[in-house]
Amino acid sequence: MSFIILIFSKLSKEYTNTLTFGINKVNIPQKYVILNDTSAKLEITLKAYGFNWLKYYFSKPKITIDFKKDVQKQNGFFEWNKSNIFLHSNAEFGSQVSLINVSPDKLIFKYDTNLVKKVPVILNANISFKPGYNIFKNYTIEPDSINVIGPNDLVSQIKQIKTEEVVLKDVNSNILKSIKLKLPKDNKDLIFSKSEVTLKGTVERFTEGTLKVPINIINVPDGMRVKYFPKVINVIYYTSLKNYKDITAKDFKVVCDYQKSSNTQSFLLPELIKITDKVKTAKINPQHIEFIIEE
Repeated sequence: MSFIILIFSKLSKEYTNTLTFGINKVNIPQKYVILNDTSAKLEITLKAYGFNWLKYYFSKPKITIDFKKDVQKQNGFFEWNKSNIFLHSNAEFGSQVSLINVSPDKLIFKYDTNLVKKVPVILNANISFKPGYNIFKNYTIEPDSINVIGPNDLVSQIKQIKTEEVVLKDVNSNILKSIKLKLPKDNKDLIFSKSEVTLKGTVERFTEGTLKVPINIINVPDGMRVKYFPKVINVIYYTSLKNYKDITAKDFKVVCDYQKSSNTQSFLLPELIKITDKVKTAKINPQHIEFIIEE
């Protein structure tokens, strides 16, 4: 009981003491980076009753400096004046704590101009589908690029940001997945606008189709007649079920360029030069077209 009374007696008395406060910097403009400020601190003398001192001994005290309103921008540095803390002492320490002194009178924060660079996000994915399923259009990443902010010598080295590897097996439904970005390990001086992106993909039922498409011979010399066989060729395409019925032979064009043949060969090479955007892939069969020159 005597010990408890002693403690309360001590805590009820008023004390004056000087503490070291660290600096908590907020609202630093993104285009600036603060240089070599780890040693910035304030020696603050306060007068308060013992109860009010307890919070300063259980955690390291800090003063918040708002770079939007508490500092003045000079040529190459920001300047903070102790008058700011006297103006807002009640808000910072409470009405029951008296602010006696602050040292030093000023704090100087040297800065450099940050580089803001937009870099693309590269998908690192291993995705396979169930038989009969696929994605028609390319995957989309939102956002497809991010801003990297920091010192010029560091930011200029970054050309792209990859995602963490995504492995999806036997996919048969739409893809909607958050993916973390693989950010540089030593990035304490860099700011990234995003740490993850969203992967999207519309998955559909797919099927294979075959159409017979006429072959056109081009670049035949004047006065020469070329007979070729076959006259049509199979175009084998892979498309979604919803597009299957809309695809016709007119959606493709196959040519054989006579100028690309040699005098010793008896065949032409067909080329698929027009493919509708309604198909994902397409190929032709056969790969050779026989021809003869008529006198």
